[in-house]
Amino acid sequence: MSVNILWADDEIDLLRPHVLFLEEKGYAVDTVNNGLDAVEQAAKQDYDIIFLDENMPGLSGLETLERIKDAHPMVPVVMITKSEEEHIMEEAIGGKISDYLIKPVNPNQILLSLKKNLETRRLVSEKTTSSYQREFRQLGMRLGDRLNSGDWMQLYDELVKWELQLSGSEDQGMAEILRAQWNEANDLFSRFVAEHYVDWVNGRGDDIPLQSHLLFREKVAPLIKEDGAPLYLVLIDNLRLDQWRTLEPILGQYFRVEEQGLFYSILPTATQYARNAIFAGMLPSEIEKRFPGKWISEDEEGSKNAHEEEFLLGQLQRLGKKVKASYHKITNLNAGRKLSERLDDLSGNA
Repeated sequence: MSVNILWADDEIDLLRPHVLFLEEKGYAVDTVNNGLDAVEQAAKQDYDIIFLDENMPGLSGLETLERIKDAHPMVPVVMITKSEEEHIMEEAIGGKISDYLIKPVNPNQILLSLKKNLETRRLVSEKTTSSYQREFRQLGMRLGDRLNSGDWMQLYDELVKWELQLSGSEDQGMAEILRAQWNEANDLFSRFVAEHYVDWVNGRGDDIPLQSHLLFREKVAPLIKEDGAPLYLVLIDNLRLDQWRTLEPILGQYFRVEEQGLFYSILPTATQYARNAIFAGMLPSEIEKRFPGKWISEDEEGSKNAHEEEFLLGQLQRLGKKVKASYHKITNLNAGRKLSERLDDLSGNA
């Protein structure tokens, strides 16, 4: 299918070689020499992308950009200009341009901008598929090795990476192959856990992974300072690695990630068991003994996680952490908003 381009420049006649170059590549190019004509032409016909000169008589490039974006917000617009002034760049970026090119431009710069704005998904999909095809055999060979707990975490990280990358791929065949590899990995990992789990929870052997009941002691407690410096622990229930990878770029706008890693949940992985183990720093059987009446069995009615604050404070005391602490449970959006309004107070555990 032909790609339709609108190019607006008051010196469009001088750009005729560029237009011919694009047409030879199979692109359909319409040209105008002022901003008003660009707005009118964009209203008459659907375009896949618009090239816009910043400095045109009459309606300026920035004014033209604003009108086009108001009428066609999803059409990518590439600003082409002689100006390198910072405020012009900032205004154009604020106007949601898709690319910014400085004159003089050569035909290959235009071609690259087209591919970047119109063909990125296809090109990334093809590259991802090709990369996974090369990696597939290596992953299969690793699945055949005798892996330890750290190897399994690394393999899981790799599979999640490919799952996320192939989720945007147009090649569904590769996605099916990855699903088959996931199934094989899940089967082998289940056998691995069944073989070693009893040793892990009893602290036997050299290959003992970080588990739910050890997480706070090993990863959080060392960060607790007794000089009053605040520390926030945010525990998100049932957060998988693929979900974290999706959230990471969003949180990265506000925070710098200094360390990240995986841990093994105790079994059962249900909230009643695993989350209580994190807060208490104990296995469920130990919680039941140390906090009689606080552990709610599966066949009993009532909240199974109603005593997490008590478990947390008890763990802090056992670890010798003489600090003020508060616990806040968010179960809905409104509760989250209310807590966010109190963040300044929480820095002193008010």
